[in-house]
Amino acid sequence: MKEKVIVGLSGGVDSSVAAYLLKEKGYEVLGVTMQVFDGPDGEIMSPAVEDAKKVADYLGISHTVVDFRKEFHEHVIAYFVNEYLQGRTPNPCNVCNRYVKWEALMNKGKEMGASFIATGHYARIDKLENGRYAIRNSLTAKKDQTYALYDLKQEQLKNTLMPVGEYEKEKIREIAHNAGIPVADKKDSQDICFIQDGDYVGFIRRELERATAGSGLYGKQIPQKGNYVNQSGEVIGIHEGIMNYTIGQRKGLNLAMGHPVFVTQIKPETNEVVIGENEDLFTTEFYCKNPNFMAIEDLKEPMYVNAKVRYSHKGDRCLIEKVEDNLLKCTFDTPVRAITSGQAAVFYDGEYVLGGGIIL
Repeated sequence: MKEKVIVGLSGGVDSSVAAYLLKEKGYEVLGVTMQVFDGPDGEIMSPAVEDAKKVADYLGISHTVVDFRKEFHEHVIAYFVNEYLQGRTPNPCNVCNRYVKWEALMNKGKEMGASFIATGHYARIDKLENGRYAIRNSLTAKKDQTYALYDLKQEQLKNTLMPVGEYEKEKIREIAHNAGIPVADKKDSQDICFIQDGDYVGFIRRELERATAGSGLYGKQIPQKGNYVNQSGEVIGIHEGIMNYTIGQRKGLNLAMGHPVFVTQIKPETNEVVIGENEDLFTTEFYCKNPNFMAIEDLKEPMYVNAKVRYSHKGDRCLIEKVEDNLLKCTFDTPVRAITSGQAAVFYDGEYVLGGGIIL
């Protein structure tokens, strides 16, 4: 009997090729598309779902649409909104991967008798000599998605397949063309999936307006206008609400300072946005909470790693050390620009993800 594997079919080329490769390897592939937010008119069908169905039909595999809208709203959208209300810049993809794409999909997989789940992520999973499973860099550096996967647990990694991570992106397109997969030329998705127009502030306002009284999802109302202050605390202007800003931002400040200035700090407790110079954005030290270790069970002593503080950061040498059970102190050898509260800090030991946490 063939081993069953659930593939999260998004309707894109990467997950479609993942399904194709696994079928070629002899697995019984079950295509599952996750409906995580409403379509334009509240419908469950969407172009992505239709594309996924076309791929499943073409490959001769089953296709099921599962409704994960509740899980997505609780774990991803509510988190996203609350982080901005607190003056932080969130990573919705990291949270979605942990609690929706993996946890909810694995639960569905158990219902369907699947041994594994699979995705089209550009990453690899290896079992290390110490017996632990760890995410490894993909062969395509420019598409590498390991940063967004640092929070996965051992049980999730043990039962996950990532066939796309073994190939360059160009090769995935070639495989799709050669196999005749219907979405071979489909463009890659960009930005945040649930904010189609890129206007995250407008999305937050609409979400808060829709939220029912006493729902418990949101602890604050829409942030009001407040003071821009300089590094000395002097008021230099009025901002439009802290959710409009992130560390390192230069555009859209509407401040006539005579030269470029940047957001260097956001203070939700006083509703202030601190403005400074570019050099004020550089620092060597930061802390992160809720660490998840992957390649090791726990951090027993200080360790040098290559640390990334945002998806686009190439990484820099950093000393990490535990100061409390749920808190790490991180010190770069050289100053790094715009380390931002709410973003993930992901630690690499060579090609492998050692672990990561959320920047305070």
